[in-house]
Amino acid sequence: MQSPDTTSPDPHPKSVGGAVDYDAELQLHDRVFRTACAIAAHERVLDIGCGAGQTTRDAARAAASGSAMGLDIMAPAIEKARAFAAAQGVRNVRFEHGDAATYPLPSQAFDVAISRYGTMFFADPLAAFRNIRSVLTEDGRLVMMVWQAREANEWSTAVHGAHAKSTAAFSLADPAVTERLLAEAGFAQATFQDVHEPVYYGDSIEAALEWIGQFQATKAALQSLDVAAAARERARLREVVAQHYRDGGVWFGSRAWIVSAGGR
Repeated sequence: MQSPDTTSPDPHPKSVGGAVDYDAELQLHDRVFRTACAIAAHERVLDIGCGAGQTTRDAARAAASGSAMGLDIMAPAIEKARAFAAAQGVRNVRFEHGDAATYPLPSQAFDVAISRYGTMFFADPLAAFRNIRSVLTEDGRLVMMVWQAREANEWSTAVHGAHAKSTAAFSLADPAVTERLLAEAGFAQATFQDVHEPVYYGDSIEAALEWIGQFQATKAALQSLDVAAAARERARLREVVAQHYRDGGVWFGSRAWIVSAGGR
């Protein structure tokens, strides 16, 4: 067996055994995100909302003489992240369970804070961004990927349709609102890079339906319907998924921003 590659990013399989996970879904986004983060070899990186830690491990590999720390509010995700890092032999990385708004970290402990779709769900965005700013060096930077407006994201409009209720995923979609929030938290010179890449939902219609069925919005919608209406909704989802099968997989259009900001 070959030793783990600690210089290249994580492999991005489309699926494993037909199953899809969040990292496979965002495989095309990750390429753009890694480039935008531009992690230098000496940097200390904080990854906010790190999930199972793929973006943290990628950052740790780039920061070969530095380090990376992943922070997530979900304890099971942190357990997975630690296990994956250990299995892949990534040593300059650690993972902590906590809330970005309140987690205690030393002042100016990091050179860059990154986040792939983690910052939109802050319960108290201003407190969270202020805390993040306080742990960055004076010339530290923030690089985060967030969704653009719901109407620009086919994965929401086509899949969830009229049943979509939560707007949290799109809370940072408006550049003007986000720029004001970051400025109040102590960041400056925010820039917005348009990312227009599809998300991947599986190598078959069945795999995509299984993945969609795990979404909280899907579960809530189906539970709110009577038996006949739920059956119609499942039929609608199957038709929508079938319409998006191409090139050996199910793909839905998406639009995101990569938001970069520095200190002031």
